[in-house]
Amino acid sequence: MPISASPNYRHRLPQFDGRLFLTDGGLETTLIFHEGWGLPIFQAFTLLESKRGRAVLRAYFDRYVPLAVKQGMGFVLESPTWRANPDWAAKIGYGREALANINRAAIDLMREVRQAYETERTPIVISGCIGPRGDGYDPGKVMSVEGALAYHAWQIDVLRDADADFVSAFTMNNINEALGVARAAQAAQIPCVISFTVETDGRLPTGDSLADAIEAVDAATERAPAYYMINCAHPTHFERVLDKDAARLTRLRGLRANSSRRSHAELDNATELDTGDPEELGAQYGELLRRYPHINILGGCCGTDHRHVEHISVACRATL
Repeated sequence: MPISASPNYRHRLPQFDGRLFLTDGGLETTLIFHEGWGLPIFQAFTLLESKRGRAVLRAYFDRYVPLAVKQGMGFVLESPTWRANPDWAAKIGYGREALANINRAAIDLMREVRQAYETERTPIVISGCIGPRGDGYDPGKVMSVEGALAYHAWQIDVLRDADADFVSAFTMNNINEALGVARAAQAAQIPCVISFTVETDGRLPTGDSLADAIEAVDAATERAPAYYMINCAHPTHFERVLDKDAARLTRLRGLRANSSRRSHAELDNATELDTGDPEELGAQYGELLRRYPHINILGGCCGTDHRHVEHISVACRATL
């Protein structure tokens, strides 16, 4: 039986209790390239519509959570809702009511996984996953803060009411959208995490530095986000930034790196999956944790799978 029923963790996230937490890898790239699912807009959420699809998603998480149990780590379950926001869902015919049901079903599935695995040594926290309104690699015309708040508030409210412990906005590529998400979460009274993506130079696609982006969101919201992460970039893209701005990046607690060293533009044009070297990626994470021990939420992004996360877990557990 789980030691906590959602959303009890909402008021005290166990990620701050000092232990390491794992999360999963590249859900959509795994489904597309390893399992042969056609997901034209990376819409993994559509699998929640069928018994077979739910079984596929359940099997996916069943490959990851035991890694945390084995290592005595916590686990963050990210709901498969990165593309389950109104503009993206409308591209494949989803209206608001159907989309709300999908977001609720995603949290239901996460609760099912938690029920199966949670122990005192492995607390399992449910995150309602949010993605960017546009292309995660290209900010395009940047929304106003008010526009981003209004846009993301709908999904945040649905995930809150479905009893997610917190919400996480991944692949944020500009300050305004991240700030809008943070303010929407404030209004909804649910903790949020902001995960920025960076280019090969360690800067956001808008050119802003990671440290400047974090400080801008914190300053405008009185440090509303619970913490920050980096996702969808290889460690070689951001390790220089961590060295240079270490004193300004203490709010950074999580990494979900790509397996590939390629740039966003190169990944966009790739026809095959670059899985990199799982053992090497694990070693890179281990080295980063030795230098930055405040980082404690660890997973993968595009191109990674349970093999990468296993190597990450072993390498990072060895730093304790």
